[in-house]
Amino acid sequence: MIALIRKLALAITIIGALNWGVVGLFRFDVVAQFANGYAQPLARFFYSVVGVSGLISLGLLFDTWREENVEQVTLAEPEEV
Repeated sequence: MIALIRKLALAITIIGALNWGVVGLFRFDVVAQFANGYAQPLARFFYSVVGVSGLISLGLLFDTWREENVEQVTLAEPEEV
């Protein structure tokens, strides 16, 4: 379930990034156009969802760093006396 939420959050973050790319290149905000203005409650909801998704996706970055930095330790079998 957590993996599904993380994948969904990453997809929403990418969509939000694409929206900001369109804003930067063409001065056209898709979310604001869809919601009839950037300050409308619906637009603010979408922006909030993208922000929370970004925070969840940030956790994926740290998980990747942690996996790269963890050394694998093998346990030896106890000796028989």
